[in-house]
Parts: sequence; structure tokens; C-alpha cells
Amino acid sequence: MTIIDWHQRAKEVDFTISHLIDGEQIALTLGDAILKYAPRDGSLLYQLSKGTPAEMERAVASARQAYQDKRWRGLPLHQRQAALRKLGDLVDEQQEIFALYESLDAGKPITQALGEVTMASDMLREAADGADKLFSAYAADGAYCAYQLRKPVGVVGAIIPWNYPLVIAALKIAPALIMGNSLVLKPSEHTALSANYLVSLALEAGIPPGVLNLVHGAGPTVGETLAHHPDVDLLSFTGSTATGKKMQMAAGQSNMKRLLLECGGKSPYIIFDDCPADLDTLAADIVGTAFQNQSQNCMAGSRLLVQDSIKEKLLPKVIEQTKQLIPQDPLDPNSTFGAMIHEAHMNKVLAYIDSGEREGATRIVGGKRVYVDTDAEGSEGFYIEPTIFDNVNPQQKIAQEEIFGPVLSVLTFNTEQEAIALANNTCYGLAAYVATENLGRVQRLSQEINAGTVMFMSTFAPVESFRELGKEGHRESGFGIEGGLMGLMSYSLSTTVHHWT
Repeated sequence: MTIIDWHQRAKEVDFTISHLIDGEQIALTLGDAILKYAPRDGSLLYQLSKGTPAEMERAVASARQAYQDKRWRGLPLHQRQAALRKLGDLVDEQQEIFALYESLDAGKPITQALGEVTMASDMLREAADGADKLFSAYAADGAYCAYQLRKPVGVVGAIIPWNYPLVIAALKIAPALIMGNSLVLKPSEHTALSANYLVSLALEAGIPPGVLNLVHGAGPTVGETLAHHPDVDLLSFTGSTATGKKMQMAAGQSNMKRLLLECGGKSPYIIFDDCPADLDTLAADIVGTAFQNQSQNCMAGSRLLVQDSIKEKLLPKVIEQTKQLIPQDPLDPNSTFGAMIHEAHMNKVLAYIDSGEREGATRIVGGKRVYVDTDAEGSEGFYIEPTIFDNVNPQQKIAQEEIFGPVLSVLTFNTEQEAIALANNTCYGLAAYVATENLGRVQRLSQEINAGTVMFMSTFAPVESFRELGKEGHRESGFGIEGGLMGLMSYSLSTTVHHWT
């Protein structure tokens, strides 16, 4: 087995970043540039243009022309499937480059990044495989027949966040393209590398010029232009709830474009006293759910709701396993907990930790910035210890607001109804986690908890089945299904045809 020196790879890697419009790589005009600093050591990683409305206008026009002349949507489905599968294969072939980009750009451990590359390539192939499973509804009565067909929406605008840049790019590109749409992708200005490289491989995979376009830049410039553009038919956005509300306003103020929104979360992990007897495994699941990706994860189980009768047995095990998560250089293959995305976000998370103490919660683990040795001299990364607060009041900021950082709030309850009330005591509704062996309770909580996804006994369902079913946020976590067959339908329109002979 070859041992990879990721630090040496990082020194040798090329950061060539450009727009891709109508199949042409366009150099960025830096001017008043965005400076991207590496989460792992604080060093300058690259510079990025803020972008211009004119560049986004050109990209949308390119996508519209590609849609109108049917260079992509006019192809037989099997040809579109072949191109998406080829793109997935190319991602696999470049797994190490993608993983290095993800680790350097987002601060995530390199081993985690390697796994996410595989997830992204699988998403591309799964969309291709699933497209021919969408059959039309059909009815006939004598000389009359009616059927329903699905067709592309048109031009899709996709705005993706910085926490899972490659995976979420694939999550949007795959269904949009396989259903015959053209697409304009706007990556986060904090993580440009993976999306840039992925889109650059599209032509090699057989996707015609103009079908998949990419424009880098800041939200207030190119992002708002894309959201307001009257020639964009569907806007697919993943990010904060505050920005998601702006997307709704933009859709209404422009052409009433369709929206897919996955926004914030404040997911509960509910522990009943009839939970599995193996509390060590359960504690590991709680910790993994709360702190995965340094808790920069909209589905993080950031509120631990524990029944009083089990708390004294379970909480020490959660504390013990949390203390084993030591912030480390993400390029270290042994690292399991990396860095915050940038300094401002780190300071925001630290401010939440301060607010928890001011409002009366008890900090029992972590809560401080830490400094990690890397191969860069004189630089500092953006690291925070995994943090646990006990005795949290449900109305405190750390129990109500999405922190998007490693802070777990512990609350207690006595009855099932109290647990449901606590779980729903938030404006969000993305996910929930429950530990119970009571099947009747499983059914009741599935109905009563405000969450698009409820997971019982385990952090995540098997990856394949999870993606096959798709997921949708409730309340201020957004709306619209992404993933699986229903996710393919989200990127298409239905037409019902009535025919008399």
C-alpha cells in the first residue's frame, strides 16, 4: 500500500481557477480580490475574483442557448447517462486531487475527504441509473387516453455552500443534467477548488459546451444576479436560512422561478431510557452525529435531549468520547477533527460559546480555540475544541440558533410529550435522531417531530438507501426534495396529455 505524503502534495498542487462559460475557461479578473486563507494553517491559499454581473449574464445566456438548440436535452437518454457515468469515473480517477482540494479548502480531514469524493462520483452515476426508472402515469378508456410525461425545467441556477463543496455540487449537477436541463453553477467564494475541477472535467466526459457553466464570485454580485435572473427557470440553493429567504424574495421579484431550498438545521438527538443497552456504541453515535465535519453540517445533531432516568449513565460516556476528538492538521491521515472554514466563522462560533456561559449553561467539555502544529511556520489555523454544554435552557441562543460549529447542547425531559415539545421548539425542521426500542414510539415520533428526515438508532442510514429516498427540509430548513428518484423529479416538469382518437 502506497503511503501518500499529503503535505508534499499540498506544496505541489496547482490552483488554476477560472470561470467556465460556453465551454471556454475564462481567467478571473482579480482587481478587488477575495483572499482565501487555508483553514489548516491560516496561510494564503489563493485569490478569487468577486465576479461581475456581466459574467453571470453571459453564463446564463450560454445555458439558455444550449437549452434552446437541444444540444443536450435533444440527445437520447442513454447518451446523457453515458456522459454522467463517464464524469463519475473521471472523478474516481482523480480522487486524490479532489480529496486534497477538499481538505485544503474546507479544512476537513483528508480521510473524510477521500470518502466524500467516492460519494460524489456515486451520485453522478446514480442519477444516470435512476433516470430511466421515471415512468409516466397512463390511463385509457375506449377512444380516450391520458398520460403524464416529464420534461426538463430549462435553465437551472445552482448555488452551493462551503461545507461539502464537491458532494453538493454533484448533488445538483447530476439530477439537473440527466433530466436534460442546462445549468449555471455558483460555488461558495470560500471553497472554489473542487467545483472548479469537477466542471472542467465535464467536456472530457462528453457534456457539450454551454450545458454546464460555472461562475466564481461573491454572493452580492454574481449570486444575486443568478437569483434574480429572469431567464433562470429553477434556482437550487443550499445554505443558510437567512440567505434562503433572500432566494425566495428574488424568485418572486423576478420570474417566479421554481425553488429548491435546503437551509439551516438545529437537529435533536433524543435518547429514551428504552434505548439500546450498548451505551458506548450509542455515545459514539451521538458524538459522530454532533461533531462530524467539525459540526459544519446542517444535519448535525446539535441538541442532545436525554430522558432524566438515563442521563447519569449516558452523559459520562458522551463526554469521554468527545474528549477523544482532538483538533489536528487535516492533512494528517490520523486526523479525525479538522479546522473551521475561516477566522470569522471561528470567532462567530466562539461568540456562541461565550453566550452559552453568559446565559447560564454549564460548559463541561472544550470550548476554546486551540493551536495545531502544521508544516507552515508562523501561521495559525482556525481550530476549536469540541464543546458540550449541560443544563441548557431551551430558550438560550445555543439551543435555538444554528451555530454551525462544534457545540452540543444537553437538555433533559421526563415524558415522551416533553421530548416532542423540546424537539419541535425551534424554527428548523431538517433532521432528527432518536434512540428507542419501542416500535410504537417510532411510529408516533415519525408523525409528531417536525423534521424531513428522522433516523432511529443510527447516525445515518446506509448511503445507497439514504440517497435513493431523498430528503426534504421542513419549516425554515427549506423545501423541495433532493436525492433519489423524487429528487430527479424536482429538476423536471410534468405535462399531462389528454388524447381522443
